[in-house]
Amino acid sequence: MLQTDLPRDWWKSVVVYQIYPRSFQDSDGDGVGDLRGIIGRLDHLQHLGVDVLWLSPVYRSPMDDNGYDISDYQDVDPVFGTLADLDELIAAAHERGIRLVMDLVVNHTSDEHAWFVESRASLDSDKRDWYLWRDEPNNWESFFSGSAWELDEATGQYYLHLFSRKQPDLNWENPQVRQAVHAMMRWWLDRGVDGFRMDVINLISKTPGLPDGEQAPGAAFGNGFPLVACGPRLEEFLQEMHREVFADHPHAYLTVGEMPGVTVEQARRYTDPANGEVDMVFQFEHVDLDGGPGGKFDVQPLDMPRLRESLMRWQVGLAETGWNSLYWDNHDQPRAVSRFGDDDPVWRERSAKTLATVLHLLRGTPYVYQGEELGMTNSHFATIADFRDIESLNYFEARQHGHADPEALLEGLRDKGRDNARTPMQWDDSPHAGFTTGTPWIEANPDHTEINAAAQVEDPTSVFTHYQRLIALRHADPVVAHGSIQPLAMDHPDLWAYSRSYDGAQLLVLSSFTRAPLPVPDELLEGWGDAEAVLTTSDEALVRSPDGAATLAGWESVVLRRVVR
Repeated sequence: MLQTDLPRDWWKSVVVYQIYPRSFQDSDGDGVGDLRGIIGRLDHLQHLGVDVLWLSPVYRSPMDDNGYDISDYQDVDPVFGTLADLDELIAAAHERGIRLVMDLVVNHTSDEHAWFVESRASLDSDKRDWYLWRDEPNNWESFFSGSAWELDEATGQYYLHLFSRKQPDLNWENPQVRQAVHAMMRWWLDRGVDGFRMDVINLISKTPGLPDGEQAPGAAFGNGFPLVACGPRLEEFLQEMHREVFADHPHAYLTVGEMPGVTVEQARRYTDPANGEVDMVFQFEHVDLDGGPGGKFDVQPLDMPRLRESLMRWQVGLAETGWNSLYWDNHDQPRAVSRFGDDDPVWRERSAKTLATVLHLLRGTPYVYQGEELGMTNSHFATIADFRDIESLNYFEARQHGHADPEALLEGLRDKGRDNARTPMQWDDSPHAGFTTGTPWIEANPDHTEINAAAQVEDPTSVFTHYQRLIALRHADPVVAHGSIQPLAMDHPDLWAYSRSYDGAQLLVLSSFTRAPLPVPDELLEGWGDAEAVLTTSDEALVRSPDGAATLAGWESVVLRRVVR
């Protein structure tokens, strides 16, 4: 059952597990994951040891963007089940001591939402000002390619959609919009939900007047992102939301804001408890490092030192005030093992464990995306017909019309496409990975015959078991949740090292990001000779020679603990 006497900062000690419902478990054979499927798999989450379930959108939706285009915030889409199913899921999770956080998508709605239907009905509609209408568009480009404006022929005006044309942006300058959103959030909290992950919440305050963005020579559109991200009234809107929605229970709920483009300095303000905005943010800096001049699908080689520098800068920047969200994977990112690790069969499990070790022992709240605990990899999509994601399909169509090489486009999509995260959860080695008895909405990764939960949950050497141990260590050792952090060996090309300290206890984390045996600098181990190895990625992770020198095996990690008084 749920603990009710929560400490003020309860979310510092938890691990969050994200479920993308469409791809988690299908209970009725229609090829789409659903709520009853999730209920049937809650024991997997309990066995893993996670504390919070983040549920990606299950609201009623036309599914133009797989549920992030919401037509009714207070109903469940029939493809996922019913409100009664969701109530049962909340109760079943709570019985297992797992809190449930909903995705909150309020930068935009679906164009089929009743608010927008009324807004577009006429120029003098009562809800006309609930969205952003203009006689002439500015030059902004949509995140999903093409113009960010769509002409409504009936009224002769254009509406703003930073994402799909079926996702019109709400006008947060209108207090009636904010009040309606707050009322909806309170309705979900009253239903038993334990918080919200706020989708692109830093886009809700746009630059007044919506001016043109900077337009590169030869570009069809301008860059509106700097004019919509972290806008002038964002903190005002977040503080108002906190007062109106969470004031009665300020510490019982978890709030995390997804904020593309946010800086360390901004995040420190947004997550400062004294400001009453959000508990933590999702920043994108480390997952944008491998994008080239041509954008995210112009994939560039990424070396570990740049990745380490980025994440450690965020660690130091939020060390005294604020809080980090820690993640490699989510529904919008390719699989971490293929991206940051080494998905060669020889190294896949080792690199999956090392990526987990480095991330989970940082200062912040770790997020595990479904299948990450198994070391799932990117799927090799043979043709564009294998993709389902609107972002990938729109990008391919737009660039192909520009006479780009189709195979080069596909390579970028294979590396960075969001569908890599959305292939079915790999439960076993049966057809469709145990996800469905029907035809899946997207094909399972062929490697599910080797990488699956059934093969790992009872294996003491598996990736799954390593995640269990990391989560248990966070729960048992206050150094992990509350300790300070000290980056180490920041000039080393292949060794990721740092220490954590709290109340006289210290942890030393040493991780290899290379296949070759890696000598550990002697100075890092000075004073750690009698330390306990509280976690290793394998029994052979750290080898000591007779003269005391230490070597990490390829893609292995070790965590040492000592007490200093």
